[in-house]
Amino acid sequence: MLISSLNMKLMKNRTIFYLMSFMLISNLIGGQELLDILEKEQKDTLMFTEATFKYSRITFGQSVQTRKNGTLDVKMSNRFWNTPAERSQSFFVDRINTRFALEYGLSDRLLIGAGLSTFDERFDGFLKYKLLKQGLKGNGSPVTISLFQNLSYFDDMLPYSSPGTMASSRFSFTSQILIAKKITSDFSLQVSPTFIHRGLVFNENDPQNHFSIGFAGRYKLGGHVSFVSEYYYVANPIESFDTYGPFSIGINWEVSDTMLQFMLTNAVSMVEDAFITQTRNNFNFKNPNLNVGFNFVYTFHLKNRLKR
Repeated sequence: MLISSLNMKLMKNRTIFYLMSFMLISNLIGGQELLDILEKEQKDTLMFTEATFKYSRITFGQSVQTRKNGTLDVKMSNRFWNTPAERSQSFFVDRINTRFALEYGLSDRLLIGAGLSTFDERFDGFLKYKLLKQGLKGNGSPVTISLFQNLSYFDDMLPYSSPGTMASSRFSFTSQILIAKKITSDFSLQVSPTFIHRGLVFNENDPQNHFSIGFAGRYKLGGHVSFVSEYYYVANPIESFDTYGPFSIGINWEVSDTMLQFMLTNAVSMVEDAFITQTRNNFNFKNPNLNVGFNFVYTFHLKNRLKR
């Protein structure tokens, strides 16, 4: 009886052991299958680069960046410079150009904006659409591409005999293909083929349509600070007066929901058709060639899911 009782217990314990072993092996196999599925899905999920540039503008020119859906940027840009005339110095500087602007993300890919410049009384509005995003680890597109379309209206007073007294001739537009690549986590480059149509032409020898190409770069210095620079070359510049390619060097500093951009530049205007084709001073340290620039941007997150 004792032996029979022991045999029954052993059989029972062996059965429990087999059942537990089977359940453990099944769980391991199922877990491994789940890991394989997750790994496969991860491989199939394309990841994109972020923050090729930190803001929609680099210094004066556009970057490939758009804004998240529901993000509103309130922006004030300033350019300060002195004139070469004697006794022209005011308390701070001789001339100031200020542009007030709003930019809003209609979607994660589509950005709309509008602004007003005080010095040349130029109204402008634009649309920018992110067409392609640069993929990570060699997957997807090797570059980020955005399309930009600007329309501006020149409202400053003109002499009575000047052309362009009709409102329709005061409109200009700029079309750009913005192509950028984030080469490393710290270094980004951008090339910007540009077409500009100017509404006002004061000399019959001056072209009304211009072709230009912009070059820009960003290098992250650490934390939320980066070094940036831009230059635009115009293939067929204005003939009736001397113009120079707009150039800038600057520092971008991101502080929470605020972006501060400091720069040195020879460009007075902050609207594309004006600063690309009508920059009249070369970049050097003679007045009025060197302008001090400052952009202040504050971001409002109008959708709760975007709040930090």
